[in-house]
Amino acid sequence: MTRITPASALRRRALAAATVATVLLGYLLLRRVDAFAALGHGGRPPFVILYTLTCAWVLWQTLLAYTERPHRAAPNQQHILDTAHLAILVPLYNEDPALLHRSLQSLLEQTRLPDTVSVTDDGSGSDYTAQRDWFTKAGTEAGIRVVWQRTANRGKRHAQITAADAAPEAQYFVTIDSDVELDPLALHEILQPFSNPDVQSVAAVVLSANARTNWLTRLFDLHAVSWQLNERSAQSVLGSVTVNTGACAAYRAAVIRDHTRAYLEETFLGRPVAFSDDSMLTLLAKLRGRTVQQPTAFARATMPENLSHHLRQQARWMRGSAIRSFWRVRYLPTTSYAFFGQVSNWFMTLATTATFTWIIILQPLSATAPFWALLIAPILFGYLHTLPYLTIRPEDEPLRTRLLVYACTPLATLWSHTVLRTIRWYGLATCARTGWGTREKIEVYADSSSSLTREPATAGATAPGLPSPKILEKRS
Repeated sequence: MTRITPASALRRRALAAATVATVLLGYLLLRRVDAFAALGHGGRPPFVILYTLTCAWVLWQTLLAYTERPHRAAPNQQHILDTAHLAILVPLYNEDPALLHRSLQSLLEQTRLPDTVSVTDDGSGSDYTAQRDWFTKAGTEAGIRVVWQRTANRGKRHAQITAADAAPEAQYFVTIDSDVELDPLALHEILQPFSNPDVQSVAAVVLSANARTNWLTRLFDLHAVSWQLNERSAQSVLGSVTVNTGACAAYRAAVIRDHTRAYLEETFLGRPVAFSDDSMLTLLAKLRGRTVQQPTAFARATMPENLSHHLRQQARWMRGSAIRSFWRVRYLPTTSYAFFGQVSNWFMTLATTATFTWIIILQPLSATAPFWALLIAPILFGYLHTLPYLTIRPEDEPLRTRLLVYACTPLATLWSHTVLRTIRWYGLATCARTGWGTREKIEVYADSSSSLTREPATAGATAPGLPSPKILEKRS
């Protein structure tokens, strides 16, 4: 079974040095062509100030992210974690049966098996009898208690709570989506931070299982992994992760049990909120203590493979982000880093939108500086942001392929600053639309995923068709 280890101290120092070198190079090149003077109109400095603040924030956040270390339990704490009751909550709705099968099979292959797996079929239009019967038998043989329920369609949150209610003895809950494959060490790793009694929730690092389907999935995987290993890693160092990825996250059971009503009955502008369940649970956890990421807990989720599905998913995420940002400012202590981070995020969104618009659109029209010089900063900072993407990869993916995708960073940066930034503003303007917006039918199928269809495995076996992420560093 493949082990997953963090990057060495030498590699972390190299990445930090590359960060500083990138910032300095960008600054010197801009000075060389007097681009700063052009941005400030020869003395009026508003965009120079915005640019400088943006650079300072990115540099701080990136360097902070590189200080993240995997959490490790002491031997006596490890025994407590190993014997604690761990329940996996799986809400199921209109999932491709093959993807569901692979997700459930990955639970049987964990080095730390769950004690309970609770699946709630939220009124799907598909028949999952075969998957239910197979997993109930396989789980029982592995010593796992399997609970499989079917309810009327009431949404993902109700499905999760129904699943949680079926495991009243659980001390920890891990929420996963029904298309997610866990790395064999995922459950062991995601429990490690709970050795600190202040930690209330733990985020896993999620890769795209179908990243190699087309360039949309590749670039989104580049964008998503880079975000997790930059912004979220920086937040994790300070115990202030604001968004766990819904695909895989762990919580102390009390976070969900004590806040069931608030979770199920959340409204915004008088309307029930159906989406953004992951960020809501993270907020509830943050109000109780520390929220962190475990950089060695990996999961793989299928992502949209066509533009329509991608845009609808992003619109839903951005609406949820807008709603949750209001709640953070309202409920988080003003002295917490999470509160400061949210306010800074608002400012940075405005600053980067204004600066990018000026550099790409307005400034070239005035012809006061070479256009190529003004592109240096976004390109360099784009490569800086995606640099951590090179630290993890599926073991069946050649390094040259990873490097090729990384080389396409300018495309991902352009997409992020144009299409995704537009959707962010659209999501803010339409955040009162609190319906889900996807999953009315099966939209992604296993036969287009990069993983291979496999036969059911016994508990603890290594699945050859489930490529495990690995750190590009020598094993310890």
